[in-house]
Amino acid sequence: MPPRSYVSSVRNAAAAETRDRVIEAAARTLRGENIARFSLDVVAKAAGVTRLTVYNQFGSRRGLLEAVFDEIAKAGGLHRLADAMAMADPRAALDRLVEIFCAFWSRDSAVGRLHDAMVTDPEFAEAVRERNERRRKIFTTLVDRMAKKGASPQIRKDAADLLFTLTSYPTFASLSAGRSRDDACRLVQRACHAAVAALSNPSA
Repeated sequence: MPPRSYVSSVRNAAAAETRDRVIEAAARTLRGENIARFSLDVVAKAAGVTRLTVYNQFGSRRGLLEAVFDEIAKAGGLHRLADAMAMADPRAALDRLVEIFCAFWSRDSAVGRLHDAMVTDPEFAEAVRERNERRRKIFTTLVDRMAKKGASPQIRKDAADLLFTLTSYPTFASLSAGRSRDDACRLVQRACHAAVAALSNPSA
């Protein structure tokens, strides 16, 4: 292998290692600090690198927050959503999706801080809204699979909007007060079953 290619590979590996270290430091900072204190400077210090290194890797506070969200989503099992959507029974798929989202929302305290960031960082708030819209699309697709003939577009939209709201982080956080994760999950599942009832009997 040419020396230049070898040097480039080593450099790329070092950059990837630094990126991972910064993301981990950022997540650690989110778990322990108020979101208002979250900055490139604070994260750089926690990661043992310069602010310029963090800036070169992520470009901005929003870019860093998005990278943390991506890593948490990966570690939190959101890759399992595709398997749930592939289930033959859409109602079983709905229960599975609720389980996946409840497990994700409860897994890492940094998730709550990332949602708190929406209040202080309008640009990041837009990024989170875009991610949430992916969840809405999932439930819109599932509703279309469940809907019986005669279910109007409005009935379908209402059901999808309810599922979207019931599986959100704020809903889970609210229901988790005084409940275990499993109890909160079962409560969300029951509410979701009620939300899609009209799809099976649209004339009711």
